[in-house]
Amino acid sequence: MSVQAPAASPPVEPLLRAVEVTKEFPGTLALDRVDYDVRRGAVNVLVGENGAGKSTLMKILAGVEQPTSGQLLLEGAPVTFRTVHDAAAQGVGIVFQELNLCPNLSIADNIFLTHPYTKARIHLDRARQLARARALMGRLEHDIDPETLVGDLRIGEQQIVEIAKALSRDVKVLIMDEPTSALSAAEVEVLFRVVAEMRRAGVAIIYISHRLEEVMRIGDHIAVLRDGKMQAQVPMQGIDIPWIIDRMVGRRQAPERRTRPAGPAVPVLRVEGVTVPSGKKLLVDDVSFTVSAGEMVCVYGLMGAGRSELFEYVFGLRPLGRGAVWVGDREISRLSLADRIRAGVSLVPEDRQRDGLLQNLSVARNLSLATLYQLRKGLQVDRAHEATLVRSMIDRLRIKVSSPHVPVTSLSGGNQQKVVIGKSLLTSPKLLLLDDPTRGIDIGAKAEVFKTMRQLADAGLAVLFATSDLKEALTSPDRVLVMSQGRISGDFPRDDATEEQLVAASTRFMAPSPAAAHHHPEAQR
Repeated sequence: MSVQAPAASPPVEPLLRAVEVTKEFPGTLALDRVDYDVRRGAVNVLVGENGAGKSTLMKILAGVEQPTSGQLLLEGAPVTFRTVHDAAAQGVGIVFQELNLCPNLSIADNIFLTHPYTKARIHLDRARQLARARALMGRLEHDIDPETLVGDLRIGEQQIVEIAKALSRDVKVLIMDEPTSALSAAEVEVLFRVVAEMRRAGVAIIYISHRLEEVMRIGDHIAVLRDGKMQAQVPMQGIDIPWIIDRMVGRRQAPERRTRPAGPAVPVLRVEGVTVPSGKKLLVDDVSFTVSAGEMVCVYGLMGAGRSELFEYVFGLRPLGRGAVWVGDREISRLSLADRIRAGVSLVPEDRQRDGLLQNLSVARNLSLATLYQLRKGLQVDRAHEATLVRSMIDRLRIKVSSPHVPVTSLSGGNQQKVVIGKSLLTSPKLLLLDDPTRGIDIGAKAEVFKTMRQLADAGLAVLFATSDLKEALTSPDRVLVMSQGRISGDFPRDDATEEQLVAASTRFMAPSPAAAHHHPEAQR
């Protein structure tokens, strides 16, 4: 049973306002005299391409950044948020797009890191924190021990902890920046129920997402940013997706179907009997398949299906796994990670912040990092050659950056993702693995990424990407492999695949949970 979007709210005076807010960074005007109204008891959707200024505006509202000019009004009174703690003290919370957690601490410790429960303001009240953390995770329908280290959680589970951390405070305004980017379909339903509860309680929700069907479903009001300027602020009634896209990008883009060149299939990747254990559980269970040169194959599945673990084994990040992996006529399952890269395998990881980027390096250094061995000139790196390669990749992927030498952290989330993809492409791979490559990327950037993937496949590269987005699975690849509970549950040529088939295959080996039965009584009939 689907959760219905909240009913539209009547016009009300804004709870929080940004008035002519401008933000300048060196060489970049991120926000240009932006007016933005946030309404109480409503879901205030904010959309725009990567680099449009959404995250910068949210950081100003949450106290992470201060505006160059302009002001904020909270309940009609001017306010200044110099830090996140200032904003939180006045009821403004944020769930960041990039996870802001300490992997070496427990779930409970992360949730209460900035506002611990104490006894007599001296001793930590750990029992109370654990009980409250357990209740918050239960509210989000995740029965995970709150003493579990965050570093041991999947990225989707870490996203749930980030949301629980925001819910642990009493907020008037809650900013949610791409909160569903790492969540499964079932977890999204849970989040929507929580959002509906908070909305009914009078909380103002600012909801940022590139999933336009999602914002159409949940939003009451919508605002569109483009190139740092506010394009529109209107109620959601009467708005459709083409209207949003036109104001976001001025054009309508979507991944296009590709026509494979004719000719015999030449296998590039052959996987035979791959199994990846974790304790007594099998994350990947006896998986076999092939991907040919010029073929673009999608691995579709829900969170926990084993997609990431399969990709990591092929790339060499799961030494405890077993099974044969062939690239061309070479068996690589016993090779080191570096040797697999030299053999032509490259991986764009699911978590770009943790696994794909070095935060203290520039855009240029991140792009060239995996190809330094190819850029050697004697005992040094050929910097001129490096600069040429970096600039060509920036142009090819349309990475929005004022200079290749700025810190990679100064880029928007989507442009950071393009840097990770560009780093992989510069290794000149035969096999390109992309684990959820469009996570956190806007509709225009998605089209550019898939266009690049198609061009690479047409040039003879074997492209294998994982996604939980049905539209991507049905539109972009030549073939769809479906995974459920670590096993291949379906193999569909693109033209024969339907949404119903993929959804059914993705749950084929899953037993119904008591929680699902509780929330969906009709499933018991």
